[in-house]
Amino acid sequence: MVINRREFIKRTAATAAGLSIGMMTAGMTLKNGLPYRKLGKTGLDVSLLTVGGHNIGKDILTEKESITLIRTAIDEGVNFLDNAWDYHDGRSEERMGKALMDGYRDKVILMTKHHGREPKRAQQHLEDSLRRLKTDVIDVWQFHELDEMKEVEEIYSSGVLDFALKAKEQGKIKHIGFTGHYRPEIHLEMIKRGFDWETIQMPINPMDYQYLSFTQNVLPVAVEKNIGVIGMKSMAGNGVLLNKGAATVEECLRFAMSMPISTLCSGMDSVKMLKENIETARRFKPLSEAEMTDLLERSYDYAQGGENEWYKSYTPDPDDNW
Repeated sequence: MVINRREFIKRTAATAAGLSIGMMTAGMTLKNGLPYRKLGKTGLDVSLLTVGGHNIGKDILTEKESITLIRTAIDEGVNFLDNAWDYHDGRSEERMGKALMDGYRDKVILMTKHHGREPKRAQQHLEDSLRRLKTDVIDVWQFHELDEMKEVEEIYSSGVLDFALKAKEQGKIKHIGFTGHYRPEIHLEMIKRGFDWETIQMPINPMDYQYLSFTQNVLPVAVEKNIGVIGMKSMAGNGVLLNKGAATVEECLRFAMSMPISTLCSGMDSVKMLKENIETARRFKPLSEAEMTDLLERSYDYAQGGENEWYKSYTPDPDDNW
């Protein structure tokens, strides 16, 4: 049966509202006025907003400004920090490591990501991250940026999962997850293969909901298996919804936060932006079905074909060698 655009959006909005987090709102706690949720089977309580690690390493920020941003977030109640081994050739991790000195490390749950697809590289990335972050343990360590099925096979066959479990036994990491933003089926295959993933990171935004959707296809599976979900790319990567006046920052944040995610990772490169996002999280209220319908309607044209979610449109480079 062929359905028209209005009927499609109406059905989609109803499904999105069904995914909405009424059940999770009841289980949320507040700390410093900021909502906290459980990070799945890890049992960790994490702030609804996460400081993204990529932006804090940008050239437009000085090291001092980055440290101030991170510490301000922590002082305001944000306790979950994102990073990755490759962000700005390690500068993001180095800056975060300096920010977590003077007792700040004890106040946060620290997550970073790596490109190890076999044990030797994973070990090098882990050692680099521990050194840069100035810590003895990483709370959440994620296999980063899976964008080809061959990587799933490599991870499951190379012995790197045994290495990760050994590192966990040694106390160097506490929880293991993975990330990606290219194709939902790669996430699903990672789960299907059977490793006991504790966290997962994926795009959550109004356009994702309508094209090659992680939100519709992966999120329900992760929730069913009690995998802690870290949302990302709430502005869909290129900000087209904001630039075209189709949505506001707050609407995009609320859309992601209305899904059954544990936390939303947001790239912020100023204290002003940080404080605005914190206030959105503090006054968070799930989108109603009517609000969801309206937002998806405004996003519909920009979602088609995926070109406005660049990470779904590019062709993975088979020669990438981390």
